[in-house]
Amino acid sequence: MLQTDRRHDPYPSTWEIPVALLAATLPAAALGVQAGRSLAHWATGAGWHWPTPRSLFTSIPAILTGHPAAGLDPPPAPAATASAVIGWIIATETVFLLGLATLAALVLRRWGPGRMKGMATPAEAASTLGVRRLRAHRRIIRPDLHSARHQRRTP
Repeated sequence: MLQTDRRHDPYPSTWEIPVALLAATLPAAALGVQAGRSLAHWATGAGWHWPTPRSLFTSIPAILTGHPAAGLDPPPAPAATASAVIGWIIATETVFLLGLATLAALVLRRWGPGRMKGMATPAEAASTLGVRRLRAHRRIIRPDLHSARHQRRTP
């Protein structure tokens, strides 16, 4: 057991971390709605249309209720259908969620509770200690393999 495992963390898990994650995820999901709508218009041949900054977040309820041109100035000439917009939004948000899940898995593998603690990889050990030093101290590092009793004798 490592010394850091025996220490007590005086700070309990509270609401700050989930709120920070929610505050970062909601605007990104809102941008995913706008990106999905823009992809729907682009796929129908109307070109890429992005809303004005003022209507970036205020047009989202109208988009989700079936108004694909809400917040666009000027509205696209061959506007995408509401079902195409919803389909592209679902696809965009799915890719977004998969990216978040991958990022969460990488972060938890590196810094999470199941991370490898206190062990260097063989490459890290070789670069830190050097092969010469590892061989010189092999009886201390692995006495079960390199003790004086187990020295190889040549016939």
